[in-house]
Amino acid sequence: MGLRYDVAGAGPTLVLVHGVVHRRQAWDPVLDLLTPYRRVVTVDLPGHGESDDLDVFGAQRLLQFTDRLAEFIGGLEASDGPVHVAGNSLGGYLSMCLAARGEVASATALSPAGFWNGPAAQARSLTKFAILRTAASGLGKRAPAAFRSRFIRYPSLAPFFAHPSRVSYESAVVDLNSLLTNTTLAGGVDEPFPLPALTSPVVPVTVAWGTRDLILPYRNRHNVLEHFPHARLISVPGVGHVPMGDNPELIASILLSGSELPAAK
Repeated sequence: MGLRYDVAGAGPTLVLVHGVVHRRQAWDPVLDLLTPYRRVVTVDLPGHGESDDLDVFGAQRLLQFTDRLAEFIGGLEASDGPVHVAGNSLGGYLSMCLAARGEVASATALSPAGFWNGPAAQARSLTKFAILRTAASGLGKRAPAAFRSRFIRYPSLAPFFAHPSRVSYESAVVDLNSLLTNTTLAGGVDEPFPLPALTSPVVPVTVAWGTRDLILPYRNRHNVLEHFPHARLISVPGVGHVPMGDNPELIASILLSGSELPAAK
C-alpha cells in the first residue's frame, strides 16, 4: 500500500508527519519557510487524507503505522544522505520511534503522543476527542453550514490551536469530517504507545511542546527524558497542540534546527 505525499524544495530531505485525524496539508503554514533549505516531503498516514486505510486495529495498528512510515522513508530517493523526520502528536510519536530504531538521521517532535502520566491521563486526552466527535455528530448535515459561524468554528478548533482564527473555513470543514470518520481514533490510539529500545549511536531527537497545548499537556514534556535522555527539550510559548499555524516562523526554525543536529557520538 502506498502513502500519498507531496515533495517541494531542495536540500537535505525532511519528512513531515501529521497527527491523528489530520493530513499532510497541516504543514502548509510552514512549508514556504522550509523549502528554501530542505527537500520537504509531506505524507498522509494510512487512513488519513488521501492514503488508503489499514485493516489492522488495536495494539498492532501503531506498529503497522511505524513500519509503513519506515518503509516509505526507506524508499525515498535522497541523494544528499539520510532522511530527517519531524511530526506532530501521533506523527511526533512515530518520528521518535523511527529515531529509536536508528532509521532516520534525526527526529523532531511537536507535542508527541505517548508520554502521558499513566493510562488515566491518556484516557483523559482521548475523552477530549470523544467529546468533540459527539458534538460534531450532533450537528449532522448542518455542520459545514454551522462552521461558517466563527462563534461555532473557533471554540471547536480551540482545543487544537491557540489561534483558531488563523485556520481557514475550508480546512476546518475537512478536519471536521476527519474527526467524524477517522478509524484510528476509533481503534488504535487507546492502546499503549510502546517505544523501541534505542540504537547505538543514538539518533538526535528534539522535542518542542506548546505551553498552551490543551490535548497533550505541556507538563508531559519531561516524560520524554525517561526513554530519550539525550533529547533536547524546547518550550514553545503561546502555541497549542497543532502549532504550525499558531507561530509558523518559530516552528519552522525549530524544524530546521532539529534537522541540522549532528549524529551523536
